[in-house]
Amino acid sequence: MSSIVDALYELKYNPFEYGPYLASFYTHLDESKNNLLLAPLVIPLCSHPLYSHKLLNSNKRSSIWSIFDDRRKLYDLQERIDGFQALTKLCIQYCLINDWLLVDEQLLSLNKGGEADSVFIHQISAEKLGRLFSGHSVVEIYAFLGVKPQ
Repeated sequence: MSSIVDALYELKYNPFEYGPYLASFYTHLDESKNNLLLAPLVIPLCSHPLYSHKLLNSNKRSSIWSIFDDRRKLYDLQERIDGFQALTKLCIQYCLINDWLLVDEQLLSLNKGGEADSVFIHQISAEKLGRLFSGHSVVEIYAFLGVKPQ
């Protein structure tokens, strides 16, 4: 029975499905130092039933304080980050292979690749999350969300 559950999990959560989320996020995030550390937040927040809906309905005036206004609803975020860690790594590899993202080793950051605009299906919730996080430091974002980077 567990093999059926594992197979269903792999069908739903795979790098081909969630790679575009990371590519969309990083194409709309301002270039900053150490932004690679934000990758573990993308899939847990964009696949969260409440926050994916809030991100889709956000507007230009929305901020991280208005979207994540009730931190009690983020009680499982650290567990989601830990659970999606392997998937996040696979998604980063998938994005790098497809040239959707490029790595800047000096700044420890991911940036928009050469083929980023034309190849993948843009994920609106991830794009809006990238815009929300722009202008904030990695430390500030993690402290606000109350989670620890792994």
